[in-house]
Amino acid sequence: MSHSQNRIDTVRPDAPEQAGYGPFPVGVRTLTFEIAGQIDVARATKDSQRLYDRPMTVELWYPATPGTAPGGSYDTLIRDGRTTTRLFGRAAHDAAPAQGRFPLVVISHGYPGNRFLLSHLGETLASRGFVTAAPDHADSTYADQGAFGATLYHRPLDQRAVIDHVAATVPQADTDRTGVIGYSMGGYGALVFAGAGVTPAAASADFAPPAGLLSRHISGSETHAALIDPRVRAAIAIGPWGNHRGIWDTTGLAQLAKPLMIIAGSLDEVSDYTAMRGLFAQSTGTTRHLLTFQGASHNAAAPIPAPAESWGASPALDFIPFEHYADPVWDTVRMNNIAQHFAAAFLSLHLKRDKTMQVYLDDTFAGFAPGSARALTFETLTKGH
Repeated sequence: MSHSQNRIDTVRPDAPEQAGYGPFPVGVRTLTFEIAGQIDVARATKDSQRLYDRPMTVELWYPATPGTAPGGSYDTLIRDGRTTTRLFGRAAHDAAPAQGRFPLVVISHGYPGNRFLLSHLGETLASRGFVTAAPDHADSTYADQGAFGATLYHRPLDQRAVIDHVAATVPQADTDRTGVIGYSMGGYGALVFAGAGVTPAAASADFAPPAGLLSRHISGSETHAALIDPRVRAAIAIGPWGNHRGIWDTTGLAQLAKPLMIIAGSLDEVSDYTAMRGLFAQSTGTTRHLLTFQGASHNAAAPIPAPAESWGASPALDFIPFEHYADPVWDTVRMNNIAQHFAAAFLSLHLKRDKTMQVYLDDTFAGFAPGSARALTFETLTKGH
């Protein structure tokens, strides 16, 4: 496999209707900012909480002006945090933005990950009339992976900070119509941010941050209530981590009132498929969907195809980095295309009020060629059920 094959924009001929690229050319630029006065979780004690300005780097994709030539690349690191790679997509760097205002979608990577891990969604959703913003979450990237507790504490706060910064600096983005997509720990953050506060037991668990910091996100607390953002109108959680470790209970999940889609692999060994079905069943405060890739593991749908540089062993890891991206059964591009289809339909319905997208959100698999939805299940539960 060659370096030039590191494409994030492949669309298979059997991709469903809403997969791949829409009518808009795509532009991309990088934002940098700081979140002032954040707790340094790694150094926190019950007696002292050191504050710092938390750095954020965000990749921003957006609809570009008609006639913008496609094509561009992204230089980044693979899973080992050392090896460089170049990814190729269709977004033009610093292209002029299209006229109009477009809903915002925040895309939040796993632990560890980086802002390019779900870049196929960043580009394709932008081509369909969304502004998409994917941050590097400090303490949680390939290059700076830190204490797990820092991710538990900061992830939903980071997601809100991205919305605030985009609202202040990107006039093209209509942040009053925002969706959040999160993968793994990003999915955890999306659920907490959307209204599912954590349990008191989770706040004192062995994996929790020190000094009781996670109590900020306890369901029913004033601090968690203040986090829930009316600008967020829908959430997609892909392989969300936490329910198998007691992060939520029935009461907390019932408080989630935003339309929700969960995407999961039936053999997910990291977030546990049975636990994710529990999230689906117990989020009774909203209408929600569960898309399942039968036979897939934790890497279902979200990660880009494994870069060529990840196919070999790395001295920095005890596994081949390819395993961070790929699924043992499913083709990654196929999963990416299916996720693009359902994300475009779900977010267009809830952020744009495009009711023509409702047809794609049921178990008839509208938009799929006959026989091409095998090994997929799509389930829906309505609010109160």
